[in-house]
Amino acid sequence: MLWRTALISSCRLLPSCSHPAGRSFRWSVIPSAHRRRSSMDPEVPAIDPSCTPAESPASGMSSDATGSLETMASEDLFPGETVVREGKASILFPSANEVFYNPVQEFNRDLTCAVITEFARDLLAQRGVRVVVPGEKEKVLVSLSEESNEAEEKTGAEELNVTATAGEKCEHGLRVLEGLAASGLRSVRFALEVPGLQSVTANDFSSKAAALIARNAQYNRVSHLVQASCRDASMLMYEKRGKKERYDVIDLDPYGSPASFLDAAVQAVSEGGLLCVTCTDMAVMAGNSGETCYSKYGSISIKAKYCHEMALRIILHSLDQRAGVYQRYIQPLLSVSADFYIRVFVRVFTGQATVKNSASKQALVYNCVGCGSFHLQRMGRRIDNGKHMKYSAATGPPVGPECEQCGQRHQLGGPIWAEPIHDQEFVQKVLSAVSGNPSRFGTSKRIEGMLSMVTEELEDVPLYYTVDNLTSTLHCNTPPLLQFRSALLHAGHRVSLSHACKNAIKTDAPPAAIWDIMRCWEKENPVKREKLSQTSPAFRILSTEPRLEACFTVREDANPQSRKRHLTRFQENPQAFWGPKARAKAGGGITTDLQDKRKKCQNKRKNQVTDSSQLKNFPCKKFKQGMCTHGDECCYSHDADQTCEEKANN
Repeated sequence: MLWRTALISSCRLLPSCSHPAGRSFRWSVIPSAHRRRSSMDPEVPAIDPSCTPAESPASGMSSDATGSLETMASEDLFPGETVVREGKASILFPSANEVFYNPVQEFNRDLTCAVITEFARDLLAQRGVRVVVPGEKEKVLVSLSEESNEAEEKTGAEELNVTATAGEKCEHGLRVLEGLAASGLRSVRFALEVPGLQSVTANDFSSKAAALIARNAQYNRVSHLVQASCRDASMLMYEKRGKKERYDVIDLDPYGSPASFLDAAVQAVSEGGLLCVTCTDMAVMAGNSGETCYSKYGSISIKAKYCHEMALRIILHSLDQRAGVYQRYIQPLLSVSADFYIRVFVRVFTGQATVKNSASKQALVYNCVGCGSFHLQRMGRRIDNGKHMKYSAATGPPVGPECEQCGQRHQLGGPIWAEPIHDQEFVQKVLSAVSGNPSRFGTSKRIEGMLSMVTEELEDVPLYYTVDNLTSTLHCNTPPLLQFRSALLHAGHRVSLSHACKNAIKTDAPPAAIWDIMRCWEKENPVKREKLSQTSPAFRILSTEPRLEACFTVREDANPQSRKRHLTRFQENPQAFWGPKARAKAGGGITTDLQDKRKKCQNKRKNQVTDSSQLKNFPCKKFKQGMCTHGDECCYSHDADQTCEEKANN
């Protein structure tokens, strides 16, 4: 193994020699006679006297909703470097785009800290460790029974005799891996905010990112927990497949698709361990490139209003399929769609008998291209005979060659995960912890609002309809959301909203019942049928009389609690250009002002040059091929040398 040394100066931590990409390295301090003390020196940390103890890197920072960028004094940082303060972490960043950071995903990081904390609380309780989170009120259990079991009391007292707090190493704690750490912000936040950790491995394939991770770990004084690693993430996880070497938590948040890391991840996570995966390639997973989605995740995505929930079920299907190869299976804890990405939290277990149920957990989706009605077809059948389970192939299809409602054809998508995508009991624990300690995270209000909607969702109903899509199909007025929900409840069906879409309607009602309600609404708000084409879905649907009489009287249970309490369910963008950021560049050659770049490239294909006088600056392609017949009357230039000189001068 090649050891790597580094020189810690007042401005940055620089590696002194190169190393193979497949080797881990260790940082050692080389004394320098010309360097002075700075905040990077572990012996005497230099803290700005104007900062309060709560603002110092050691004690952490207060959470900001969007993450704050502050430029420190020029004598403490390299020119142009900034400090990103998020949660309790203070992360040093170079001025160039050499390391990726996006403040939009603070919600992602806050939610991950909350989920891992509750996961650690449940898992470490089995190891006799009690997790303590600052700001949380201790739960007092009162026994109402006069006869208490002394043996159980002694056992409980002996089990939870170790206390784990954030920032301290727990010998019986969790081993965490962040496969693509970039600056190490997430790993540093884990070390500072999540109690019960034994170690956090922050890995990145970029040597510059690995150097920055080590520096940030020292700057935040969590080097005893966070270890920087410069490895290929897949190879690192493949080497940790042994039962005693596996990680309890693996976090994958790549730039784009995580497909290439999933096979290694399902093997490197421990028994019952937590796998956290982010997908930002929503253009692929939401139906724009179904063939690409199939090549990456083994499932075809289709363009539909429920595309965001379908994306969640596609990644869960892919994880379960890859885990099944190694006789393992997944148990989803929480799956969310937020902003421009999706995020899933699943536990991975081993069990050959349970893996046999995998086929019956997947389903194909038949989606009507005319009216948007959809049906699910399970991939397999599972029959319980009492003593054992019987498995067989599924029978189908559930639809005919044409849609029963509008007569249009069907699209075939999937397979997707057709089982619940949340563990309601676990989600309720996370929600209670966040709502009981709102000052812990900067995005606590949004977490509370989203998790409240998750607890209200129908867990056994995959996918959803949208009211605006139903009304646009019939070209009629849109019914109020509460009235439409009430009509479904009056008809004897269950209904809920979805966190993935503002106008979503999740219901166990069949498509025929949904369109009957829409027919009844159209009778009260008629459309001009003479203007409808006889081949349109609206004409075919409205030509059929409804089989039920819908009641649109608003019911009390039609309005969910999250809506009554005015929780932050669908947050508006707090800043301009709130969304994905550019990929990190190895050389840092990127303009610092992204707004100028956006303005320059905006509508570059639409705003093409049409003035004939300006076209003379461009060479004639047909003239180069000897095919131009316009001669001097050609609007393009026939003088190739002159055109090249003009371009060179410009």
